[in-house]
Amino acid sequence: MKNRDNPDSLMTLATVFCLRNLRKTMCYQGLRNKLCLRSDIFLPSEICDKLVNTYMELVHTDSNFEPEESFFQLFSDPRSTRLTRVQLREDFVRDRDLEAIRKQDLIELHLTYCNSLSSRSLKTLTCFRETLVSLCLFGCNHIFYRKGGAPLACNEDTEDEEEESPASRQAIETDFNFQGFNRLRLLNLGGLPDEVDAETLLKPLKSLTSLDLSNVQLLGTAFLTQWKDRLASLVLYNVDLSEELVSTVVEIVHLSMDFQCAHGLTSSRRTSKCKMTRKILTAIVQRLVNLVSLDISGHVMLDNCTVPHFEEAMGRPSIEPCKSSIYPFQELKRPLQFLGLYDTTLCNVTHIPAYKVTGSKNEDQVLNAIEAYTEFRPELAHRAINQLFDIARIQHCSQLLRALQLVIAALKCHKYDKSIQVTGSAALYYLTNTEYRSDQSVRLRREVIQVVLNGMEQYQEVTVQRNCCLTLCNFSIPEELEFQYSRVNQLLLKILEPARQDESIQRIAVHLCNALVCQVDNHHKEAVGKMGFVKTMLNLIQKKLQDRMCDQVMEFSWSALWNITDETPDNCQMFLNCRGMSLFLECLQEFPDKQELHRNMLGLLGNVAEVKALRPQLLTPQFITVFSNLLDSKADGIEVSYNACGVLSHIMFDGPEVWSMEEPRRDTVMDKMWDAIQSWDVSSRRNINYRSFEPILRLLPQSISPVSQHWATWALFNLVSVYPSKYCPLLIKEGGISLLEKVLKLDSSQPETKDMAR
Repeated sequence: MKNRDNPDSLMTLATVFCLRNLRKTMCYQGLRNKLCLRSDIFLPSEICDKLVNTYMELVHTDSNFEPEESFFQLFSDPRSTRLTRVQLREDFVRDRDLEAIRKQDLIELHLTYCNSLSSRSLKTLTCFRETLVSLCLFGCNHIFYRKGGAPLACNEDTEDEEEESPASRQAIETDFNFQGFNRLRLLNLGGLPDEVDAETLLKPLKSLTSLDLSNVQLLGTAFLTQWKDRLASLVLYNVDLSEELVSTVVEIVHLSMDFQCAHGLTSSRRTSKCKMTRKILTAIVQRLVNLVSLDISGHVMLDNCTVPHFEEAMGRPSIEPCKSSIYPFQELKRPLQFLGLYDTTLCNVTHIPAYKVTGSKNEDQVLNAIEAYTEFRPELAHRAINQLFDIARIQHCSQLLRALQLVIAALKCHKYDKSIQVTGSAALYYLTNTEYRSDQSVRLRREVIQVVLNGMEQYQEVTVQRNCCLTLCNFSIPEELEFQYSRVNQLLLKILEPARQDESIQRIAVHLCNALVCQVDNHHKEAVGKMGFVKTMLNLIQKKLQDRMCDQVMEFSWSALWNITDETPDNCQMFLNCRGMSLFLECLQEFPDKQELHRNMLGLLGNVAEVKALRPQLLTPQFITVFSNLLDSKADGIEVSYNACGVLSHIMFDGPEVWSMEEPRRDTVMDKMWDAIQSWDVSSRRNINYRSFEPILRLLPQSISPVSQHWATWALFNLVSVYPSKYCPLLIKEGGISLLEKVLKLDSSQPETKDMAR
């Protein structure tokens, strides 16, 4: 079994099933359509945490999943449900959702980019103060502001109107601090508004061991020393690196796990008063003796920190501090576990004393950067994914599985970040192409398809749409897309709706549509027909006719119609209802020399002619004359002539009594059909693919139209003699042998027909 092709655990499958079927499993419909937990249900924290966290994932990654308005109310009573570790993200989370679970004894609460939360949720946070150990408020830009200037309140009966109104940027909440959060150890306040004083807010916290103040404006830094004997991790990404800050940080002697003073690349709001120097870096290394993780990404080194190339230690790249190509790191007692050097010149040196390094020198550094920066630093992750795209496109990606997993994670995490969607979808195109295919499991490829479809759904923007469509072309169609069959067709039809779509996207989307309706079951074709597939293709044809252009879009559209009408009467009917026949005639007239086009159009009309109830609509002097003239066509070998003869064979099979027109005469047309069939080379290799012989076989044992019988026998003789391994089993399976034996017994069968049947 390939890497990561293990099935989901029973716990995961059961969780997803319950969430998709809440009313049939754990819940019932209460008053005013409200979802209520059944009274006999009692769930421990392992299950509740999994339910909430999986619910959030489904909401963000599965467009077919319907969110429940009162979902969080199910966890309002700790006597029947227990929550301990919850991760919520994006605007989807509301104040009322957090209030619903306020009686739970949460140990971890991670709120990321929850911009719909206002200061009402700060009040709710105080309900968790006695149990909370880890809290993240990263990117929750409005949580320190009141809605419409309303006072801080936690009121269950708040009107929905207020719930929906955005928090006012003027009404800052000043009454909140972390008083009473005595167990809190890990805190992430990334993106705290400038108006909120971090020092006042944090002062009551005595026991912090990990603090993230990314993008926070610090008026002073001395207050950080209150945790100097405890703090193991400090993140100051995009914070002014002042002399005061440096001198404060080097006092925090227990800083061991993590120190990040990386600087923002695109989101920097301020310019540092103090740049990173060899002296500062040396002070950090000398004073913070327990350090195992350091990130100085994005810093310009003001003086030369690196050993001259000719003085570097010889041999293979080493992580031993004594051989370090970066002078300050020669003072390390042991190699660092992690060293962030992204967007610095330091990542290019030979000897770096760290097990994991972020940078842009090679694939490993780039993948480390995507992994380290995806969640909280999308602007860095975006740049690193761009570099991975270049590696996959120009060189060779040697850690394919890891690369794919990281890009998938970034696309899921930043569904609404256009820059990551553009670069991520472009990287996926190269990471899923033929060169890398053998290394990918079914499950991983399905994950790729899911995030690609999410991107198509979220962004109507040309680049994302093109990248996503191109990536889908790397898959076996329809087989690999069948698990999302309806969704992918809907998205492609939506792309093709605008009359003036980008030409390249239109071409790829029509190609995909065509491939999706080729070789699939009839129920799939019927479902796609009901989505408006036939009408969309005919609209494209109409547009191309107006432009007098017969390009790939025109040919693919007719080919797609040929495929979707195969043995599907409803779609054939739709084709006739939507002016299909008049567009057929216009195309013949406008493009008399386009052989591929003629073949596709006649193939489609062959499908229409197979439906007995629709044949009368083809039986007009105009159409019969056109089909009769096409018998002489030498376009695409014999294909156009063969398909025209097939259409007429089904019409002739209905007998002389339905032939109500005087011109052209039935006998004349039949003679032309005989002449055409005699002119074909029976050993012709064919540009056609039959899934079933049933429409041909029904023309065999009959005496109404010997020419139809002859066409059918010729078709079978040609296919089983040129492609015996493919078509002999099909002929036997569908009972063709006994029908051919009946042809031999019929007096009306022509000698040439009997010869071929024999």
